[in-house]
Amino acid sequence: MPTVYGTGAYDFRRHRAAEYPAEVQSDRPPEQNPSSNSSSITLDQIQRDRLTKIAAANWTTRTTGVTKPPGKVNPELVKEIYETELLVKSGRKTVPLQRVMILEVSQYLENYLWPNFDPEISTFEHVMSMILMINEKFRENVAAWICFYDRKDVFRRFLERVLKLKQEERVMSIAEKTNYLLFMINAFQSLEDEVVSETVLKLTSMQLWHCLSVGRFKMELSLNPDLIKKWKKINEKEVKKASKRGERFDPSSMLEVKFLRNLVEEFLGILDSEVFSTNQSDQENGMIDDAFGLQIDAACLLYCERFMEFLIDLLSQLPTRRFLRPVVADLAVVSKCHLSALYTHEKGRLFAQLVDLLQFYEGFEIDDHIGTQLSDDNVLLAHYSRLQAFQLLAFKKIPKLRDLALSNIGSIQKRADLSKKLSILSPEDLQNVVCRKLKLISYDDPWSGRVDFLIEVMVSYFEKRQSQKEAINALPLYPNEQIMWDESLVPSINYSGEGCLALPKLNLQFLTLHDYLLRNFNLFRLESTYEIREDIQEAVPHLHAYINNEGDTAFRGWSRMAVPIKEFRIAKVQQPNIGEVKPASVTANVTFSISSYRAQVRSEWNSLKEHDVLFLLSIRPSFEPLSTEEASKSSVPERIGLQFVRGCEVIEMRDEDGTLMNDFTGRIKRDEWKPPKGELRTITVALDTAQYYMDVGDIAEKGSEDVYGTFNILMRRKPKENNFKAILESIRDLMNESCIVPDWLHNIFLGYGNPSAAQWTNMPDLLDKVDFKDTFLSADHLTESFPDYEVCFVSPDGVENLHPRPPFRIKLPKILKGNPVALPGNTKSITSGMMDTNMVDSVSEKEKLIVEAYVPPDPGPYPQDQPKQNSVRFTPTQVGAIISGVQPGLTMVVGPPGTGKTDTAVQILNVLYHNCPSQRTLIITHSNQALNDLFEKIMQRDVPARYLLRLGQGEQELATDLDFSRQGRVNAMLVRRLELLQEVERLARSLQLPEDVGYTCETAGYFWLLHVYSRWEQFLSACTQNRDKTSFVKDRFPFNEFFSNTPHPVFTGHSFEKDMRVAKGCFRHLKTMFLEIEECRAFELLKSTADRANYLMTKQAKIVAMTCTHAALKRKDFLQLGFKYDNLLMEESAQILEIETFIPMLLQRQEDGYARLKRCILIGDHHQLPPVVKNMAFQKYSHMDQSLFTRFVRLGIPYIELNAQGRARPNIAKLYNWRYRDLGDLPYVRDGDIFHKANAGFSYDYQLVDVPDYRDKGESAPSPWFYQNEGEAEYLVSVYIYMRLLGYPASKISILTTYNGQKLLIRDVINKRCVPYDFIGPPSKGIKSNDTYKMGFSSSFPNVEVTTVDKFQGQQNDFILLSLVRTRFVGHLRDVRRLIVAMSRARLGMYVFCRRSLFEQCYELQPTFQLLLKRPDRLGLNLDEVTSFTQRVVGDTGRIHLSSGVYEMAYIVESKMHQVQQARGMIYQYGQNPAHPGQVLPAIDAHVSADKDKLKSKQSGDVPIEEGSIGDALMEDVSKGETENVVVESDSKDDTQMKDLSNGETGNALAETDTKDETRMEE
Repeated sequence: MPTVYGTGAYDFRRHRAAEYPAEVQSDRPPEQNPSSNSSSITLDQIQRDRLTKIAAANWTTRTTGVTKPPGKVNPELVKEIYETELLVKSGRKTVPLQRVMILEVSQYLENYLWPNFDPEISTFEHVMSMILMINEKFRENVAAWICFYDRKDVFRRFLERVLKLKQEERVMSIAEKTNYLLFMINAFQSLEDEVVSETVLKLTSMQLWHCLSVGRFKMELSLNPDLIKKWKKINEKEVKKASKRGERFDPSSMLEVKFLRNLVEEFLGILDSEVFSTNQSDQENGMIDDAFGLQIDAACLLYCERFMEFLIDLLSQLPTRRFLRPVVADLAVVSKCHLSALYTHEKGRLFAQLVDLLQFYEGFEIDDHIGTQLSDDNVLLAHYSRLQAFQLLAFKKIPKLRDLALSNIGSIQKRADLSKKLSILSPEDLQNVVCRKLKLISYDDPWSGRVDFLIEVMVSYFEKRQSQKEAINALPLYPNEQIMWDESLVPSINYSGEGCLALPKLNLQFLTLHDYLLRNFNLFRLESTYEIREDIQEAVPHLHAYINNEGDTAFRGWSRMAVPIKEFRIAKVQQPNIGEVKPASVTANVTFSISSYRAQVRSEWNSLKEHDVLFLLSIRPSFEPLSTEEASKSSVPERIGLQFVRGCEVIEMRDEDGTLMNDFTGRIKRDEWKPPKGELRTITVALDTAQYYMDVGDIAEKGSEDVYGTFNILMRRKPKENNFKAILESIRDLMNESCIVPDWLHNIFLGYGNPSAAQWTNMPDLLDKVDFKDTFLSADHLTESFPDYEVCFVSPDGVENLHPRPPFRIKLPKILKGNPVALPGNTKSITSGMMDTNMVDSVSEKEKLIVEAYVPPDPGPYPQDQPKQNSVRFTPTQVGAIISGVQPGLTMVVGPPGTGKTDTAVQILNVLYHNCPSQRTLIITHSNQALNDLFEKIMQRDVPARYLLRLGQGEQELATDLDFSRQGRVNAMLVRRLELLQEVERLARSLQLPEDVGYTCETAGYFWLLHVYSRWEQFLSACTQNRDKTSFVKDRFPFNEFFSNTPHPVFTGHSFEKDMRVAKGCFRHLKTMFLEIEECRAFELLKSTADRANYLMTKQAKIVAMTCTHAALKRKDFLQLGFKYDNLLMEESAQILEIETFIPMLLQRQEDGYARLKRCILIGDHHQLPPVVKNMAFQKYSHMDQSLFTRFVRLGIPYIELNAQGRARPNIAKLYNWRYRDLGDLPYVRDGDIFHKANAGFSYDYQLVDVPDYRDKGESAPSPWFYQNEGEAEYLVSVYIYMRLLGYPASKISILTTYNGQKLLIRDVINKRCVPYDFIGPPSKGIKSNDTYKMGFSSSFPNVEVTTVDKFQGQQNDFILLSLVRTRFVGHLRDVRRLIVAMSRARLGMYVFCRRSLFEQCYELQPTFQLLLKRPDRLGLNLDEVTSFTQRVVGDTGRIHLSSGVYEMAYIVESKMHQVQQARGMIYQYGQNPAHPGQVLPAIDAHVSADKDKLKSKQSGDVPIEEGSIGDALMEDVSKGETENVVVESDSKDDTQMKDLSNGETGNALAETDTKDETRMEE
């Protein structure tokens, strides 16, 4: 069995995997060619490949799955594989992708190259082979470094050997140089790895400055005088080291000094002399023809692009930027790139974009040495100082530049003006100024003799750059046609990871908050652009545009999402605001007709509302349709005739009579609203002012076409996918603000400093004593929660309490044992605080933990006064999470499946509310469902409903009687006000006072002070003098009459103390009542609904919940209303995009320059699926699907990992718990009866079912990425029918798959085979079976439990039937996170249908599939059991019947169906139901009274049978053959259905679907 890696400390870092098309190398022998007619490698081809045979002979035996122990390496074999299989001679490809993939599958690196690596004797080919395999792991986004950690010292020496590889005599080809460079890129992207960072960060240390030119070196030290001491110390240290070795200190010989400079110089040499060639023989070697007769070397072009990526990566992270930037400036890399022929060449477009990005990061507005962002004023001041100093120099020493010296700065700070002033200098003078006087570059630089280069260097240094804020404000928020189809910015879906892109990356670290926001802004904008592009490509072709006889564009088709425009005109252009050049606003009127639409589509267009985003398209098709060949070569815009795209936002819409529709401003009262008239609609839209300014400028300066006179299509998008503009505006607003993150979080957020700095033990203002309320169920529970302490219970007076009962208060020590630590092996996270903890743990005697057990005050005499109590027995780890969450600082909780993340979060909120009642908490989740689950559990805790508020669109799905929306809470407060005032009047009557005191909340407040509180004080005073009278309280309590309606008598009169406690409870009831009245007073004073709702949100509510999308959309509104909060709790934080996690932290304005946020609690699971990013390039290249939670884990920030699951049987939990540190089982799942009983009708509780080809076919893909497997669909549905016939409830079964195509196919099969039968029906969620059958089963039916694994994340069910679909390549299930989600959904039964021979050999999936394959791969049935009840225990398989496959399963189901039909016929014959036997019989599915008693006696812990399943007694009769002689009548329809069912025919289930949804498994 092969050694399984990927379960240790570092495996979380790289997990994304997907299938990518690979080109076939036609020059290879047939046995080496993995595919002759397909772009994907199939399993069979891999097994027959030459490389697989070599692997089997040398390092692995595939047939048995056993890895051979590593023997002595054969250098000749490594060399032969490298030279014949891995080395690319020419072309843009740097590796033969398929050959590398086969070697990766065979574990070439893990089982042969690495075990046999010796840093002293391993050959060049050996090292390069390792480099290629590591690069492939990064390309596939799987763990790359994990296998090296069995020999850390050798790993370090391997990295050092790689760095010295350039010094060896072997001359690398351009492809080898590119592969080497790619390895360096990957290494610098892995700075969280201890060994990698220690090795590569030496290359960017201050030693690098030894390679600077003398002038540049002096300039840098003069600008940073604090570095002089550091420089001297470093040199003294190196001199001492050299003297100890008996050598002379020579900086030029040090690897740290020359490595990066040599790389840069090598790149400049290739850029200058090797990219272009005039050698005609090069045409056969991967050259790209040029219009001017030159040849572009594709391999050199890729190398130059990759080198730009390398420098951008280094300059965009502070640790690597600090000392490298002067070297890049000294060599004038950006200027040389600007002047290169490649920069302006058509084929160099991507290179030019990368150069511009490099220039941006070289001049980024940051102080490199202290890491602070420079303000616009600081940048401007530095620019003026630089230019002023140059003018002074020119005035004194350069007579020819006297004119420049005397000019005002405004006239010489632009590029054109400065170039003109400098052009009067001779080449010698120019060289003297640049190299000797300004010392911008070295005199020895080979480019120093070029005039254009010298001017470029000077202009780049002295010109005024546009500030980052100005640049971002000038950028249109809507994409246009140029960006949409630029493949280097918005790549297509089949990005393979082989090339680079002009995109920013979301790294571990960021330069500043502005840098963080800017990268996220650009990526979010481009991801939205990709989605919009897909929508356009889907909608426009349906219109069938053509050129009519008049030469105009006309449309003969129709599209749901796009409509032809009747008229478009610009309505108003406002003057620019002060200090701006773009208009303040631009509005236009768009008229269109909805006459061609049916009613439903009309209503969708009529439902457009304010702020909806639309797109204006200009379509101009070719006069004649494109030929097939022309269409294949043309771009998408050329094929559909798209000329221009512009975005706009709806302001208002009017009907044909000009009547306002969909008014949200209050101008039209509700009772005055009338339905729209006519078929013409006119929409007033707001155009993007920045885009309009650019377009008008192009018309004026370049004579471009007037874009706004060509629009002829108006396109809308689905509302849920169309919120990008509001989010982009929120990000842009943040960039324009002085964005303040709390000081305690700032450095950690950017990725610097001590990872534990924000942990609660390192925070000020801790809560000294925490009241845990109902967290602990008993004293024993508390003692178990602190196993490292000796718990001592005391009373409030300090006396030992021998019989403690909850609730408890705990004085927490500063350093708590069992503190959460980051991943083991990451030394960066082991801070001094952690070390102190370890030292404390090493003490043999347990420390004492003082716990105060107190008696809570009497809550009041009424049932509603009693507090709601927690019933969850929290584990010690959950208690640790609650303690951390209650204290200030950053708390991260990793919650594996079923470990009670939500319960932990709710208890944190509960304890926090009671300990800090004045603080407000914001709850954020990714999905409405998770938010509702969290909210419903909060309501079961002792938090008053009036303090809860749920914002957003999902509130209506809350399964509660109360309405927690803003309007619902306002109404509840108004109703409650009336109820309370009635109580005040009743209280006044009981005191024999006038009842008008309950007229308003204000009069009730006076009544409290004058009559209620004063009487209470008098009563207390009297009680102090009569404590010896047992009945005094009962006799003298002033509010006896008011409390006369309690369920039980209030006072007994037998004990003064007991009665006094009850009296205080009664007064507490009154006090709470008048406190509520005071809170209602604002709703009495505020008259408008909006004001009341805003007050509720900003002042009244203590716990406000919303989704991350709602937070981003409404941020501007929150700021305007003055929304405030102290604590942020984020559930599902590992599924939320970085920026959507960041925005909720900044929904409030700072107070006196300081952030109010005190606590940030992130709860998630980075081992499950990440945020959804539809475009593969943004996932793989830019890491856009990296959540903030995952990045914090990678940075080594301490977290708490919950370690006991209560969802699944322990057996099933083993399928995924290997992925977690120490995931065990709760006693509930170990001891519960339901988890001990076997699954009736099945021999095993989980099983892998091998599904061979069905009808000679495995997987199919009717369209790209739309995978289906009919055999698995038929088999799985047969098993579902089998379960339903046994009596399993439909709501307890969920059917999952890994692809959308298979989901639709399974639904089609269910429609055919299940829906026609009322006693089967589809799998459903929370719907009565009969209702489900009446409704039917459509693909849009929301409660049907047939869905994808991605969509089912966060949900669970008792039984899961899972289809893995693929038979040729593993596909995206190779992403271990998707496997974990799939395996962790089932509680009692998990049945996986797949192709065994494919999945059993997947390296990443080994731990799970090794467990699955310990059982037979044919479905084990227990046909002796005919109901859903069994007395078998798990492990007792009974008499096993192994199903042979799809056809036998269909036969078994057919037999059982006939038995059911016979039983129904018997009931019909005996007159128990008058319905026709072929009709739906609701009464049969319900349990007849005679059967109920029999069923109840059999349940005893088994899966309960629900209404809608088949009765136990009835099925027993059927099994005994008691209905054998009954003649069953049925109509022909039933016969036909039975025949279809037995044959397993479903017709053609290859349903059409939206191509946008096909690109990935699930949105």
